[in-house]
Amino acid sequence: MSVPSEAEPVRRRLRRSHRATEEGIHYSRWFWPSFTIPASLWLAVLFILPLYTVVSIAFGTVDPIFRGPLPVYEPWWWSGKQFGRVLDESFGLYRHVYIHTFEYVVIASALCLVLAYTVAYYVARYGGKRKTLLLALLIAPFFISYLMRMLAWINLLDTEGYVNKILTFLHLVPHPIDWLSGRPSTVIMGLVYGYIPYMILPLYAFLDRIDANLLEAGRDLGAGPARTFFRVTLPLSRPGILAALVIVSLPMMGDYYTNNLLSGSPHTTMLGNLIDDAYGSTGQGPRAAVYVLILMVLLIIPMLYYLRSTARSLLTR
Repeated sequence: MSVPSEAEPVRRRLRRSHRATEEGIHYSRWFWPSFTIPASLWLAVLFILPLYTVVSIAFGTVDPIFRGPLPVYEPWWWSGKQFGRVLDESFGLYRHVYIHTFEYVVIASALCLVLAYTVAYYVARYGGKRKTLLLALLIAPFFISYLMRMLAWINLLDTEGYVNKILTFLHLVPHPIDWLSGRPSTVIMGLVYGYIPYMILPLYAFLDRIDANLLEAGRDLGAGPARTFFRVTLPLSRPGILAALVIVSLPMMGDYYTNNLLSGSPHTTMLGNLIDDAYGSTGQGPRAAVYVLILMVLLIIPMLYYLRSTARSLLTR
């Protein structure tokens, strides 16, 4: 009777590992989704509970003595009077606020897209060895407080600021322009400046992943640079464009700080300013909560479109 050699267990382990490598390791269908459970529970708690509190305040009442909001957590005691009153005002008295908000967000997002796409395309295609330096310069604004950047713009756009000095020195304007007196162009420029870094980075990430062989194939088939861009690069970067627009336009809808600093005029009031004014006013807590719910409904529409487009692009791969 032969005694198995000591090398036999080693050979068996090698055969098992080789077989596992060839066949692949089969995990349970819940193995990988289970890794998302802690984060999903954490986000659900931090989202659902605050949202329910906002809904309870919107359909609640106000403390008759201290005039603070009194949330009503029992749905059967909710009152829709405040919600209906705010909706009537939204389509009547404050209709221009919603129009201004959509105008500013659409124009600012379009400007951000044009400028950010140009910069991201250059860095991804022609950055070369300077990509790291260029990306560091693009990320540099994140190291400076948003308040400090807006205060710098206030100094630049003041009647005695450098912008007016340059314009008057070049005789482009006869007298200094009061940029901070409630001009929509100033608010739009502030939104573009504040949010454009958030659009450059996702666009660069998508453009940098486009296979250069596809661009060369388009040129080999007779397409010029412009046609290759519109027929190859632009369609392939569409998911990145949608993601960048969502990242930028959604926070713009609720922005109020830029308007307060660069304008402060009721002629440029946005929806975020209505929420901020109602929240800071005594006895207007339910009104502020209703404005928050209206803003959420408005933001759900582009978010659903983005999710639908993303799901469709994944199915077509």
